[in-house]
Amino acid sequence: MNERVVVDHDIPVAERRARRAGLLWLLAPLAVLAAALWGLVAADPLAGFNNGAPPVENLTVERTVLAQDGLRLLVRGGGSEAMNVAQVQVDAAYWQFEQTPPGPIARGSTAWMSVPFPWVLGEAHKVTLVTNTGATFEHEIPVAVPTPVATSATLSSQALLGAFVGILPVAIGLMFYPALRGAGPWMMSFLLAMTVGLLGFLFIDTLEEALEFAGQSAAIFQGSAMVFLAAAAAFLSLMAISRREGRPSGLALATYIALGIGLHNLGEGLAIGAAFAAGAAGLGAFLVMGFTLHNITEGIAIAAPILKARPPLWRFAALALLAGGPAVLGMWLGSLAYAPHWAALALAIGAGAILQVIVEVSASMIRTHEGSLSGLLTTPVMSGIAVGVAFMYATAMLVKI
Repeated sequence: MNERVVVDHDIPVAERRARRAGLLWLLAPLAVLAAALWGLVAADPLAGFNNGAPPVENLTVERTVLAQDGLRLLVRGGGSEAMNVAQVQVDAAYWQFEQTPPGPIARGSTAWMSVPFPWVLGEAHKVTLVTNTGATFEHEIPVAVPTPVATSATLSSQALLGAFVGILPVAIGLMFYPALRGAGPWMMSFLLAMTVGLLGFLFIDTLEEALEFAGQSAAIFQGSAMVFLAAAAAFLSLMAISRREGRPSGLALATYIALGIGLHNLGEGLAIGAAFAAGAAGLGAFLVMGFTLHNITEGIAIAAPILKARPPLWRFAALALLAGGPAVLGMWLGSLAYAPHWAALALAIGAGAILQVIVEVSASMIRTHEGSLSGLLTTPVMSGIAVGVAFMYATAMLVKI
């Protein structure tokens, strides 16, 4: 009896000792790293390499506001050290300026530059920022127009437009559900394959737009790497979530499709909202109709996996809101607090979500063909993919400007 008590008490003690040893071996390399960094700062061994050259400087203009009292620029520092803006030129002439907050701009931090420049409506202007080391950074204003002020009226107008180009077309696409419910095996394969084609085009288009915005962001964000890492993280996270309870199908698969499309529309909304904020959103009726026609197919793609089910009406409303609602949110965020890296990040996450849906829909199609990849090499599948890609490409021509 006593011997058994001793054994039971010895096991927790051994475990505690092992945990302490593991913690020690975890803290030891961190302590060595901290000591090395402290020694680097204290001894400054890099001083011997200093040949008098100025530090590397980088400055990115993230936002431009044109008002009655002049123009304001939101700049982000990306140099190796804090940098000071000494002068501001507009159209090759020096102007007084006010910086908020004042002082050096540290790496990764932002500051507003206010210049009382009498800009001319419809004209192009060139702004040059000069640092105290003589480095110059240029920013073009292609067409000077007043920046709209965010009011309840403008936000309401943006919400109405977002609902028209985001929620309404998805809802119209979902309205094809009753007509498609009687689809036979051939038509089911065609519709699911068309969904893969639609999403495949959307994935490439979303990734391309994300990389475009990443190129406009500050170098500190490492645009291309940020896009691919965010897309991979979104893809892997959603795959892990979707496979927790087996492979998604039916309503669950339709929900993932709506989520992927919604994340894509969030990034699109950010871009449109930023165009509103810059006063450069000339969305004519033809362009709005193009957006609507382009997005109707998204509703058909959401409906395809649930043709054999009978979801309640509120489910369709929720799917339409999930897919199209983020367009409204994106427009609001883009007009109030836009930066290129936020649009790139949102589009990258959307691309990862869309790729996850492509994998899941393809896996669902393989399961219906007895788990054989060769079963996908059929007329309805190949024609469905081709029609999906072709339709998205044709309607995209209406919205590309």
